[in-house]
Amino acid sequence: MTHDAATTNLAALPTEARNPRSARIDELSTPAMLTVISDEDLTVATAVRSRIPEIGAAVDAIAERFERGGRLFYIGAGTSGRLGVLDASECPPTFSVDPSLFQGLIAGGDSALRRSSEGSEDSAAEGERDLGAAGFAAADTLIGIAASGRTPYVLGALDYANRLGALTVALTCVAGSAMGKVAELAIEVETGPEALTGSTRMKAGTATKMVLNMISTGVMIRTGAVYGNLMVNVQTTNAKLVDRGRRIVAAATGCDAETAARVLEEAGSVKTAIVMQRANLSRSDAEAALRAAHGVLRRALPR
Repeated sequence: MTHDAATTNLAALPTEARNPRSARIDELSTPAMLTVISDEDLTVATAVRSRIPEIGAAVDAIAERFERGGRLFYIGAGTSGRLGVLDASECPPTFSVDPSLFQGLIAGGDSALRRSSEGSEDSAAEGERDLGAAGFAAADTLIGIAASGRTPYVLGALDYANRLGALTVALTCVAGSAMGKVAELAIEVETGPEALTGSTRMKAGTATKMVLNMISTGVMIRTGAVYGNLMVNVQTTNAKLVDRGRRIVAAATGCDAETAARVLEEAGSVKTAIVMQRANLSRSDAEAALRAAHGVLRRALPR
């Protein structure tokens, strides 16, 4: 499949349109200028909220694949690619998962995270090649990200993932996008024209960040990395996170701070510490209970 037509008629996209509310933004005082930008940002949360059914369907489908050993890949170019890499890189320390579980790919490679490599987005073959080189497999999920919904690099990767039989999701900021038609699931957050014409790092970027946060967090909640609203998979790898871990243990068990600190040190992990304290178990027995519950804390605790 070719996607040369995907780059045509960009002027027709809502994300490329001129915004009448900011048409004279360069003439405004600084507070007034920033108010215009802020007012545009206020519309993003509503646009994202309107897509909750589609976001929820993606969360459930990805979580189901995680339970069968699948992984989640993000792919994009420019701002979209950077946001995917950002979300992927934040999941391992937040949820104590293997770095291979969440992977972000950007057109132009890792150097494009710091230096623009916008020309790389025009090659569908490169998107397919990069995804294949990353070891993407049929059990995995690919989220293709592009504000325009028509980036050839991303479309090429989506085509490749579809041929493998993997789950494909399109995250765009326009309705009826080329990517949405190619992917199995489409999340099309209509953010409209930017305060600066075509600068999709602004509202479209904010919407993308919000949706990716919702997806990765939702998947981790569904797969047992969260208890209540506590990040019980947190890695206690520095002083701040040790303190957070102690507070999580105390909140989940009702014990005092001193007890939480002692049990966490004995347990070696937040989840194990909570099971030890709540069920009055040794470390080895608590770890066995968690293994039997497939790591889901709520299932490991006494009723």
